[in-house]
Amino acid sequence: MYPTGALIVNLRPNTSPASYKHLTVCIKPFKDSAGANIYLEKTGELKLLVRDGDRSPGKVYCFGYDQGGLFIEATPQQDISRKITGFQYELMSKGMASDLHTVSAPCRPCSDTEVLLAVCTSDFVIRGSIQDVTNEAEEQESIIHVGVNKLYRQKSKVFQLTGESGNWRGQIKTPLECGVKPGDGDFLFTGRMHFGEARLGCAPRFKDFQRMYKEAKDKGLNPCEIGPD
Repeated sequence: MYPTGALIVNLRPNTSPASYKHLTVCIKPFKDSAGANIYLEKTGELKLLVRDGDRSPGKVYCFGYDQGGLFIEATPQQDISRKITGFQYELMSKGMASDLHTVSAPCRPCSDTEVLLAVCTSDFVIRGSIQDVTNEAEEQESIIHVGVNKLYRQKSKVFQLTGESGNWRGQIKTPLECGVKPGDGDFLFTGRMHFGEARLGCAPRFKDFQRMYKEAKDKGLNPCEIGPD
């Protein structure tokens, strides 16, 4: 609050130092964060990461752990209004970070192999239908409102029982450019948790998942077992 001067933030995961080179750091500035620039700092060299006043709601900045620490420097202010600089951060393996929608092709359909691997490694795996889609133009995201028919796995309580009907429901976010729309039929939704939100990964139609699962199982190529029915 009321940032002045500068400080360096070094994140130290509770793992062996040998694993650091496989880590990615992601930060997500608070919506109203202001009063300081955030840089990457390594051996005295600075690279601007987040400029003070950058209003990109929901934007996430990621970099390799070995690229340096965070250097947070207060910017000169013309008034005495309250300023708060803040952000959330996550440390994850580089493979996990790359799953969170690649910049080059965030809406590309997954291959059969990618779907089968996603079933084994995702933070959530559900069979469900799209009840509604809310588009957030400012954040360039779509919120998919999902009705759950079968819950295979979830690491966080994103999907919960609602009301007296006892139906499971939840929300999944995906880039607005993907153009997701409500429609009939069931899908297999997979994805990861990112800053407390469910992010969409692979999402084939359920009948297509049943086909690829059976084909892989018949050949003994399934990376893991999951009941497809």
